[in-house]
Amino acid sequence: MASGRRTAAVGPALITNRHNDPVTSDGPVHVVVLDRGRELSGAVRDGESWAAAARRTCASLHAEPEPVDLSGDIKQFVVDHDVRIGLRAMTRADVDDVLAWRSNEALMRWWSPGELGDRDAIVAKYAERVDGMSPTRMWVVEINGRSAGFIQDYRIGDYPDYAVLGPDPDAIGVDYAIGADQWRGRGLGQRMLWAWMSRARTRFPDATTYFAAPDHRNAASLRILAKAGFEQGVWFDEPQPDGSTTTVVGCTLDVATVIG
Repeated sequence: MASGRRTAAVGPALITNRHNDPVTSDGPVHVVVLDRGRELSGAVRDGESWAAAARRTCASLHAEPEPVDLSGDIKQFVVDHDVRIGLRAMTRADVDDVLAWRSNEALMRWWSPGELGDRDAIVAKYAERVDGMSPTRMWVVEINGRSAGFIQDYRIGDYPDYAVLGPDPDAIGVDYAIGADQWRGRGLGQRMLWAWMSRARTRFPDATTYFAAPDHRNAASLRILAKAGFEQGVWFDEPQPDGSTTTVVGCTLDVATVIG
């Protein structure tokens, strides 16, 4: 289970923020929101989520604060007035884009490249999801109104073979990819996940955890998850369609702590 606070092994770890104010790891969780060059600082109140604290700290009427890095003792958010990230339900018309993105070298290593050899089969798989005939639902990520990647989600318990590997069968599983080259490597992965989480909070109001399990060698994905508020847990071997197994890292987000 993800924790809302990290504690030091020996005594509280003393750090400072930009203004040289001491912050200890056993004290209140602090947030910083960047907004048009301003750095707004605040602290999480008892029972308040990080997202709610960031929203209260910046009091922006124009945009919601999104995560820059939630992996440290100070939770960093940004209000970006220029780059907007949204989510929409995938349609059959988007499947060609997904296939093109998955054929990209940056994605193929982590997204079962063997599947791409049978185009009809993979189109049928995505069509089933788009049509609502599968527990997995598909979403297109739009950046400034242009399709840039995709996310798929599912309730872990809907896949019994997978559920026994994860810590919580009622958790909502998520997989994601930035497909467009021009948006990769620009620190948008955690914000893309945040857009999904904001919608998932409404779609799955009873879910207490979100879960992702990237390949243990996928350092970029693990870094994105940490910045979005996920914490690493157990490593386990996940069976693949071709009969092989991949060692993945279970990463869990505590919904109440992070989003509220």
